[in-house]
Amino acid sequence: MNTTNRRTHAIRRTSSFIMMMLLAAVMCRTAPQIATGTNALSEKEKKEDWKLLFDGKTSAGWRGAYREAFPPQGWQIRDGMLIVLESGGGEAAKGGDIVTVDEYGSFEFKVDFKLTEGANSGIKYFVTEGQKKSPGSAIGLEYQLLDDARHPDAKLGINGNRTLASLYDVMPAHDKKVNPIGEWNQARILAEGKHVEHWLNGVKVLEYERGGKEFLAHKAESKFKDMKDFGEADRGHILLQEHGNRVYFRNIKIRTF
Repeated sequence: MNTTNRRTHAIRRTSSFIMMMLLAAVMCRTAPQIATGTNALSEKEKKEDWKLLFDGKTSAGWRGAYREAFPPQGWQIRDGMLIVLESGGGEAAKGGDIVTVDEYGSFEFKVDFKLTEGANSGIKYFVTEGQKKSPGSAIGLEYQLLDDARHPDAKLGINGNRTLASLYDVMPAHDKKVNPIGEWNQARILAEGKHVEHWLNGVKVLEYERGGKEFLAHKAESKFKDMKDFGEADRGHILLQEHGNRVYFRNIKIRTF
């Protein structure tokens, strides 16, 4: 092979390598970006008896509130995420809320969530479906999910008790460290007997005793004031709320005590 042919061959090999690298870069940008370990248990979590409540692919373990099956509309499972679809902001107006098939008493629950601008949703717990079904959301204690800066609900209620991570309309969260809209945050709920804690991104932002003096005082000023034994059931379902705004969930996990 003469010098010219060697040079031509080398140029072709270099060009092929560059094309392969460019193709790989394009594929990385367009492929679904799912973090390593998403919707999976770590070895530490396995030893601590955590259980996945969402496998990233199916609706197994969930059904519609007051329904036997998962809602046929209003929700989507895609790219390892459980997604509430936008439908005008109505409360349970499209697909409705979803609840865990199982009920829980003392538990630790955590989930990654990502809000879109102006979004409203929530995580409810000790949901019993004992009340008559209403047009709105099922009743339960609620870890509020909200874009505080853009959704008007943040300015309602008393002393911020409708803002992100608060016990909705009952008790406000404090000292919150919130990641921006469009980024992932982690909610954690610890319920041990009557004691409950709300955590956001590794920081405890609220704690209370179900049925305790402080809880009842706040309840008396809330929309739940006339609901006897509100939030005091021994066991209940965990609920993800459909409020007509797009919200993303992943890494939904629980362990019981």
